[in-house]
Amino acid sequence: MLFRSGAYAAFGEQIANGAKMAVADLNKAGGINNRQVELIIADDACEPKQAVTVANRLENEGVSAVVGHFCSSSTIPASEVYGDAGILMITPASTNPKVTDRNITTVFRTCGRDEQQGEVAALFIYNTLKAKNVAVIHDNDTYGKGIADAMRAKLNQLGTKEILYDGLTRGEKDFVALATKIKASKADAIYFGGMHNEAGPLLKQLREMGVSAPFISGDGITTKDFITSAGGPQFGENVYMTFGADPRKIAAGKAVIDTFRGNGYEPEGYTLYAYATVQIISQAITKTNSTDGVTLANYLKSTPIATIMGEKAWDKKGDLTKTDFVMYKWDKTGNYEQL
Repeated sequence: MLFRSGAYAAFGEQIANGAKMAVADLNKAGGINNRQVELIIADDACEPKQAVTVANRLENEGVSAVVGHFCSSSTIPASEVYGDAGILMITPASTNPKVTDRNITTVFRTCGRDEQQGEVAALFIYNTLKAKNVAVIHDNDTYGKGIADAMRAKLNQLGTKEILYDGLTRGEKDFVALATKIKASKADAIYFGGMHNEAGPLLKQLREMGVSAPFISGDGITTKDFITSAGGPQFGENVYMTFGADPRKIAAGKAVIDTFRGNGYEPEGYTLYAYATVQIISQAITKTNSTDGVTLANYLKSTPIATIMGEKAWDKKGDLTKTDFVMYKWDKTGNYEQL
């Protein structure tokens, strides 16, 4: 279950590509319990109301499990539907704490949480950048504001009070007024909680105003579409982001990664997370010989699963027992590398 249209479709494509290859590989190996697997791709456009509609449709179609959603603002309401229906839902990408904090037994994720990601960013800003005057900007969305507030809370705990805290509106492209305000604040670091479609234009307008301070964000800019939205690779300099340790460097996934690259696709961002999520669902169904969501959830909460991203295990909430957020740096060639 993924979204493939709207402003943030680049991430939907990552998840779609990962799930497609995982299902293809699974079926080549005989499927699950000698039955071929059908992948149903649905589109919530990262819109909460549409996500609920999609979730109800998938329930009516009798899906066995769900890979998704991407946006936390969609995952949260959709998961209520899956929870009531007893369908296992594993999101590869939604990091907002509320996803797993509502005691819905059948909800899991294969990524970390905002407070974990925010802490890594705050420590980087405080210890490495040694910034004293930090501007914190968010997009007023569940994900963007959530991660910005998590970073801000940790930064405050470290003894640094933000010099500016402000929001923008998703879908807008003209941030001159906000960029002017950031420039006037004389911030020596700018943190943005949100997605690449807003991060790119905001970054460009800041740079065009002569604001050269480091720009830091989260996994919402983990796509080269971020650089495109900023206006070109030259705007990648002095830009940092948090994301999980690069899954493309994990030995267990080498064959899958080589296949992706052999097909002309670079498995960036959440591609391998989606592949691993299909593996997890497959192994749970195989071992329990059941598609009942509660049965699958109980199995996953008691049994570590081997994936192309290494072994994964979950706590009683459905969160990973171990996460690996690290810092990445973009450069002026439009690429990013783990620090």
